[in-house]
Amino acid sequence: MKFNSHHYLKIYFLISWVLLGISPAHAQDSGTFTSGLYLENIHEYGREVKFTDPVAFQLSDGTFQKPEEGQRISADLDAVWKTIQPAEDGKFKGRIRSGYLYLTYESEKKQNALIKVSGISMMYVNGVPRAGDIYGDGWLYLPITLEKGENEILARFNGLWSGIAAELLLDQKPALLKVADATLPDIVLGEDNGTLMGAVVVINNTSKPISNANMEAMLNEKVVTTPLPTIPPMTIRKVGFEINASEISQKGEYACSLNLLLGNKVVDNQTISLDAREATEHYKQTFVSEIDGSVQYYGVAPQTDGGSPGSALFLSVHGAGVEAIGQARAYQQKDWGTLVAPTNRRPRGFNWEDWGRIDAMEVLDLATEKFKPDPSRIYLTGHSMGGHGTWYLGATFAGKWAAIAPCAGYPTLMGYGSADGKIPENPESELEKTLLRASNPSNTIELAKNYASGGVYIHHGDNDRVVSVNYARQMRGILAKFHPDFSYYEYPGGSHWFGSESVDWPPLFDYFKWHERSPDSLTHTIDFSTANTAISSSNKWLHILQQEQSLSYSRANLQRDREELKISGITENIAVLGIDTQDFQVGDSISLHLDGEELVWVKDRTPTLYLYKSNGVWRPGQKPDLSAKGILRNGTFKEPFNHRMIFVYGTAGNKAENEWAYNKARFDAESWYYRGNGAVDLVSDREFELEKYADRGIIVYGNADTNRAWKTLLANSPVQVTREAVRLGDQILQQDNLGAYFMVPRKDNDTLGVAVVSGTGLKGLHTANANQYFAGGSGFPDFVVFTSELPVKGVEAIKAAGFYNNDWTLPAGK
Repeated sequence: MKFNSHHYLKIYFLISWVLLGISPAHAQDSGTFTSGLYLENIHEYGREVKFTDPVAFQLSDGTFQKPEEGQRISADLDAVWKTIQPAEDGKFKGRIRSGYLYLTYESEKKQNALIKVSGISMMYVNGVPRAGDIYGDGWLYLPITLEKGENEILARFNGLWSGIAAELLLDQKPALLKVADATLPDIVLGEDNGTLMGAVVVINNTSKPISNANMEAMLNEKVVTTPLPTIPPMTIRKVGFEINASEISQKGEYACSLNLLLGNKVVDNQTISLDAREATEHYKQTFVSEIDGSVQYYGVAPQTDGGSPGSALFLSVHGAGVEAIGQARAYQQKDWGTLVAPTNRRPRGFNWEDWGRIDAMEVLDLATEKFKPDPSRIYLTGHSMGGHGTWYLGATFAGKWAAIAPCAGYPTLMGYGSADGKIPENPESELEKTLLRASNPSNTIELAKNYASGGVYIHHGDNDRVVSVNYARQMRGILAKFHPDFSYYEYPGGSHWFGSESVDWPPLFDYFKWHERSPDSLTHTIDFSTANTAISSSNKWLHILQQEQSLSYSRANLQRDREELKISGITENIAVLGIDTQDFQVGDSISLHLDGEELVWVKDRTPTLYLYKSNGVWRPGQKPDLSAKGILRNGTFKEPFNHRMIFVYGTAGNKAENEWAYNKARFDAESWYYRGNGAVDLVSDREFELEKYADRGIIVYGNADTNRAWKTLLANSPVQVTREAVRLGDQILQQDNLGAYFMVPRKDNDTLGVAVVSGTGLKGLHTANANQYFAGGSGFPDFVVFTSELPVKGVEAIKAAGFYNNDWTLPAGK
């Protein structure tokens, strides 16, 4: 576990600076690790609450021992620590499925440094959790504090095939810019380019927040200064800034100078490059996302004639590791429509689920506003992970698409999975079934009848060894049972990617051209399913507004006869049903035959008929209470993360509790940045003001004893946590090692919620460090309480889990 400091580099630069007369105040002293220890196949993480990781358990339990060669991780496990050296390229490599890498560094003094460890899921630096560069992108530098003496880095990884690269940078500036992960627009000639948006990373390498920073962007002598949000201590934040490109009138590449200012002082300078393109070329368009206020982009393949209102719009979702602009460039431009490619928030992102889903639909809305397509000619397609995204978005937003075309796609994360593993299909207990219900929206097989709302073209190479053609054949078999209008093509000899025809396949776009979305007024039969009304609630004139059992599948198969004034059908797991009645006349006496029951309703001037089911009987009623569970807010722990979330960490506890709260909030913010190209406000409970964040989802770190915001936000929560106990209604769990994830609605808002990462003691709090709720498709119910033994005992350590009733009360027995 030795570290090579390359002091000769420092000496060389010192000599150069002396000769040039420049101060060497921030000489770059970098180095690589030359030896380490690894532990093989010791953990198992997936897309659910439970996970297996004895190392994470020992870290939270305070029993982790300093590793040594040949040492077993515990008496009841065979896994032992083994020495590993890096290869010639400096990376630690091996044919290892998963495990931990342990490194140490001996520091001559207490000092701040930047660390980069690429190819890992996460790491603990002197026991503190930090984000991981799981895909080995190489641009994630995190500021850390090195203690005098030995410092320990413990990195969790999934596979050493491509290797882990570890590096420390010493003697860095207190604040600096990193532009390797910039999000930048193209300058589209002829458009309004006066307020373009870009984003780069600012590193705060100090123990105090940076709250007086500005970004100065100078392009072609046009200077714009943008105030920056607070950058918390010893972390990073990707910040947005404005660029004025109004004077650019010719194609080409342009250098834009960025100055990071603290007050009036320039503390760092970097240069970025922007491309000016014709409006008829493929280009990148940036925007400020409503998910978190960060700067994102989408790729555009514009219509060849410049586009005109009433043309088609194609939404194309990319595969794993593919940039959105690369996805757009895979298509030749069409003379009858514009293609846009959202990012999924990253090239791998969220598998087009969760925040990837929201990103895709946000881009669709922006593109619809900009290009003004014919609403009946909106199409969806994608390749590989984007093929899955096509299956998923196509089933989730039934009735929106004229046609969809999954290319080389897998239908579910249960069947195929990805880097974060599969969603389990066969839960062994009722508790596991409850946990996995939160993942039901991912199961496109259960939602397959929704595809009948539009055309489907399946395109797959018959020699695909990445995503087997058997997935396409599986979906062909499912569609054949009910779909009247789908097309299927296996490309002979086609691998996973066989050139642009893998996506830009002429017969596929011919199929699109033949299809239009049928008007609601001409649609008389709808078979619609959803698992979460806050994600998907409508198919044309049918609306599932509230469920009887949250996150179970809700279904409605209805037929209407406008001449006979009749609506009939069957439903499942629906508490409130909405039916648009605008195609009927005021005064019409409409006969309703639902689930074997008949009732008559006289059409009034309201556009929607609301039907409530109670004790198996349907009755008309008023518009549902928006504060209850329904189409705006339906629960799961992850839901509050959708709405410009802020992280509120507690400072009212003891030193260890307060350190945990900040460290965990920072870890989540760094993980969100890496996974979702995002940015989060970290706010202490002392700074928190409810009115200031009236339009935000709020994430609370701590408990009633350690976080001052608890009383304001959670005084009426059905779940209460103190240092000594967790209370769920009348049930009290009195232990000092409990952890908890739960959410509650904001009482002052019908859309927003509060998510809580909490625990009764340090062991429970630290157990929460390892979980992966940012993994796309991962299921976390409304509330879950567990002991610190979760990583070694699994479901046995989960004391409570479930979903609230529709009025946000605990279910009976909780």
